[in-house]
Amino acid sequence: NTLLTKLHNEFKPLLGEKRTNKGRTFLFISLFSLILFNNFLGLFPYVFTRTRHLVITLTLALPLWLRFIVFGWINNTNHIFEHLVPQGTPTPLIPFIVCIETIRNIIRPGTLAVRLTANIIAGHLLLTLLGNNGPTITQPLLGILILAQILLLILESAVAVIQSYVFAVLRTLYSREVN
Repeated sequence: NTLLTKLHNEFKPLLGEKRTNKGRTFLFISLFSLILFNNFLGLFPYVFTRTRHLVITLTLALPLWLRFIVFGWINNTNHIFEHLVPQGTPTPLIPFIVCIETIRNIIRPGTLAVRLTANIIAGHLLLTLLGNNGPTITQPLLGILILAQILLLILESAVAVIQSYVFAVLRTLYSREVN
């Protein structure tokens, strides 16, 4: 309960204090909880981590991104256009900056999904590679290997929380841009 309250208090200023944002923090808290649960589930032996597949992470990132973009274009068209050209851009560079900003907005859900997937895969791969050395390793080094596995598992737990948090925070920041 205190975790939910802390997340709610942290997401609230990120979304802004508008009346239309009432209750939107719970969407991002739910997203955080879903990703965190899936990440932690994958730390158990022989349990498949769903968030290590790009299809799952893209499914989490794309619909929200599409909803925010469509909402922004329908309700705040001028605001969206303002974001395409940063303030103080020289006039000859405006067409290039618009192209760059458009590409940046389009690849956002992909980078968000790839970041989550890559970090989860990297930790699991390291744990698996070290764990496969167990049967072939000598007795004195076995204790070091077990200690390394325990430390990596603690690190993976931290990565699971951090990646869930980063995904949810970036989603809130991206949603704020279109409001």
